[in-house]
Amino acid sequence: MADSIVIRVQSPEGMKKILSTKRETAATFLKKVAKEFGCSSNGFSIYLNRNKTGEIISQNKTLSLLKIKHGDMLFLFPCGEVMDVASPQSSSSAPSTSSSSSSLSRSHSATQIQEDEIDQYLAKQDGKIYRNRDPQLCRHGPMGKCVHCVPLEPFDEDYLNHLDPPVKHMSFHAYIRKLTGGADKGKFAALENISCKIRSGCEGHPPWPEGICTKCQPSAITLSRQKYRHVDNIMFENHTIADRFLDFWRKTGNQRVGFLYGRYTEHKDIPLGIRAEVAAIYEPPQIGTQNSLELLEDPKEAAVEEIASRLGLCKVGWIFTDLLSEDTRKGTVRYTRNKDSYFLSAEECIMAGDFQNRKPNPCRLSPDGHFGSKFVTAVATGGPDNQVHFEGYQVSNQCMALVRDECLLPCRDAPELGYAKESTTEQYVPDVFYKDKDKFGNDVTFLARPLPVEYLIINITTTFPKDPVFTFASTCRFPIENRDVLGETQDFHSLASYLSQNPSPRFLNVVSDFHLLIFLVTNEVMPLRDSIGLLLDAVRTSNEDLAQTWRRSEQWATIEQLCGTVGGHPSGMDDYGTMGDTSIPVSSSAMWSCPHCTFMNQPGTELWQHRIGPFNLVLLEEMGICE
Repeated sequence: MADSIVIRVQSPEGMKKILSTKRETAATFLKKVAKEFGCSSNGFSIYLNRNKTGEIISQNKTLSLLKIKHGDMLFLFPCGEVMDVASPQSSSSAPSTSSSSSSLSRSHSATQIQEDEIDQYLAKQDGKIYRNRDPQLCRHGPMGKCVHCVPLEPFDEDYLNHLDPPVKHMSFHAYIRKLTGGADKGKFAALENISCKIRSGCEGHPPWPEGICTKCQPSAITLSRQKYRHVDNIMFENHTIADRFLDFWRKTGNQRVGFLYGRYTEHKDIPLGIRAEVAAIYEPPQIGTQNSLELLEDPKEAAVEEIASRLGLCKVGWIFTDLLSEDTRKGTVRYTRNKDSYFLSAEECIMAGDFQNRKPNPCRLSPDGHFGSKFVTAVATGGPDNQVHFEGYQVSNQCMALVRDECLLPCRDAPELGYAKESTTEQYVPDVFYKDKDKFGNDVTFLARPLPVEYLIINITTTFPKDPVFTFASTCRFPIENRDVLGETQDFHSLASYLSQNPSPRFLNVVSDFHLLIFLVTNEVMPLRDSIGLLLDAVRTSNEDLAQTWRRSEQWATIEQLCGTVGGHPSGMDDYGTMGDTSIPVSSSAMWSCPHCTFMNQPGTELWQHRIGPFNLVLLEEMGICE
């Protein structure tokens, strides 16, 4: 179609491109706009200018007569406060927040995007950096303000650079304030996700690889270091979480990977910052060696996500080890990841990008409803002092797009280099460039074949608190999942041993262990997925009364009987809710009676050596104790 044109339409929801023709009437064009934005034909007005002049009305005049050309920008304004979107939730608008974010809420009230709680909280904060009166420079009274003491915006680069240590990346919400801080309050600001794919719907030529044009061809990408980051700090609640994760490497020498479960909170050291607090590490099925890691399919993934959600936690990131011993007598490790080698390999960047794409960040300022990700990457590796250090990273939104559209590959022999794929008959790949300085100090643009991955990485500080916090209060250690190679198994033998060794008189402290809760829900003998909700609520709210109520349930009584059956029933089990004289001794120096029948048994007689109730017999057979 020789006369086909693309018209850009800017609205409070973002910008969209409308494929049209020069001979198309204004009435037909307006119908296309209404269909594209999902609103009624009389629910909006379109203007040639942003100041609402030059309205385009429904008429039979063609676009060429209206002097609308290819690439022109038109401006759509909804009639009334909310566009008449065909959605049942569109009648209610989002509540207004601070002055700098209220336009954001109004602009996207129709889409009703549910942002994370931390984003909703930070959107309501003032965010300004308040300074005290300078006694030397300020010449005004105590109630006055001047350039030396007036509050700064949260995105002020000079302030961030002078912090100790300097902050190279402003927080994401500070970046949003920068976009929405102009005269129009960000009314037309939009965070558009990068796409490396050919745009669909172009009818002027055959599909790729036979044809492509400037309307459907994705733009070339010039990589730049991202100025903001979605998460500003990673904090482990206590050292025990990290030490237990490192124990696997200490005992085997093999690398390990885990998923970080915690919550997002405010990071007050940076204006409008976000912190990922880690409360537990879940270790999925995997195969690890000294130099490699392979994740396997996890049948418990959905159950773990459900448990974490009921506990008020979510998956905030992933962690892996890259440790090599330097001196086993001193306990030192090698310092391999540094500015002279690499911080993340290209393969790790691709893995991080894939994880971030799976966990997109809900954002009302994006036409797609999401922008970037809060999913973080933590690496346990050797530091400059040859001790174990934890380093935090994310990959940029540009890297996420390259990974999502399968445009980035690792280099075989150079972990610090990636490689932008070349176009094939199956896939078109846009050109990817990066800028660097040559030997004369001049800025030169290079094709990203290969590509230094430092352009894709955003570093995040990783810390431990001065005062440890314990979401899970148990002082004993229930075995971590998927560590059978160490002989550490999650079964009723280990549960009985765990209960016998736990000194706490409070039942809530006994069961307040993330790995124990996973076992109770996912074990094959007595899974409690449908009956453990009250206990999860008790752990989440630290409510001992709720825990005691669940302790008196039939499920817990059966679990205690199973623990006694396998030979690990502690003598002090009554403290945790054992049913008094119904506990089953495994060995004794005197005659003992079975609570399920009338038999009197000789000392040393095992439980399965006489007839018991049919229900418990089935459980014993499933556990492989008797046949």
